[in-house]
Amino acid sequence: MTTATTAPPDDRYYLLEAPLNRALVHLAVPMMAAVIVGVLYNLINAGFIGSLGSTPLLAAIAFGLPLTGLVMAVGGVFGTGGSTAISRYLGELETATPQEADQLRTKVRAYSAFTIWGAAIVGAVVAVAGLVLLHPLVTLLGANGDAFAPTSAYVSVLLAGTPVLAVAFAIEQLVRSEGAAKASMIAIIASTVANLALDVLLILVLHWSVAGAALAIVLSNVVTVVYLAGYLHRRSPELRIGLRWFRPDLATAKEVFGVGVSELLMSSFLVVSALVFNNIAVAYGDALLAAFGIVQRIVQIPEMLAMGVALGAMPLLATTVGAGLRRRAHAALLHSSVWIAVIVLVFAVPLFAFGTQALG
Repeated sequence: MTTATTAPPDDRYYLLEAPLNRALVHLAVPMMAAVIVGVLYNLINAGFIGSLGSTPLLAAIAFGLPLTGLVMAVGGVFGTGGSTAISRYLGELETATPQEADQLRTKVRAYSAFTIWGAAIVGAVVAVAGLVLLHPLVTLLGANGDAFAPTSAYVSVLLAGTPVLAVAFAIEQLVRSEGAAKASMIAIIASTVANLALDVLLILVLHWSVAGAALAIVLSNVVTVVYLAGYLHRRSPELRIGLRWFRPDLATAKEVFGVGVSELLMSSFLVVSALVFNNIAVAYGDALLAAFGIVQRIVQIPEMLAMGVALGAMPLLATTVGAGLRRRAHAALLHSSVWIAVIVLVFAVPLFAFGTQALG
């Protein structure tokens, strides 16, 4: 029997050996910071568009929220499904024989390539379909009147960049499958800084309005993809994303989609609820939609914090299950659930206790 080093030593230690609260601090806190930065990322775009003083432009960003959810669904199917399978196989490497280890490494490399290239291909299909059906799609999103043209501009640029956005979402989760939460956090922060700089250039200097905001999102996600692809090439002992490792066989797809469908369902519910709200609220004018778009990003903060814990705990759970550490896996699930419950209570209790007074 052999013990394989399946991630950089510090990450492997936190996945398999560290006390659970310490492991969650290492894995979840960077993700919590990253998702909060992601919320700020969206507020930055809204802030720059708001500085133009046009309510229809702000409404266009709100109308585009369901499309963002769709992109997350595409990236999430591959990212969640692929990274969970990979973490489990990396855990199995800990107790594998040399022959079993070779087979597991081949699987890990095939799954990591499938995660990235699958997200890119499906993202491209969504992009082409969306651009071909742009007019009915924008109508479905609820845009009309003065908001229709800017919504079309915003959505068309996002659609063109869907392959990049889907790959960015997937590769963030792929990196975390080895426990490298800090690398993912650095990528998201770098992307946000790039988004800020690009917003200044594209919106304030070049005056590209909502199209500039959408292009800033796409290009800043290119930063994420390039940084994390470089990280995997330099630092990952097992993951490979080169096209030569891409093997779209039925067994791989079945395992990835078997887990990733949960992410698809969650994102689909968010998309549908946003579509319903948009189509009801549009009757009350663009101002309501613009306000909703901003408020929605703010109220996402506790949700994103809880999601950060869940994303950080996912590789911990999958790796310990793969390594046969069932007791540690059960304890990790309990600890992460307690963390999420505390986050919810910290935000919910003051809201229910003092919400009326806060509203005046």
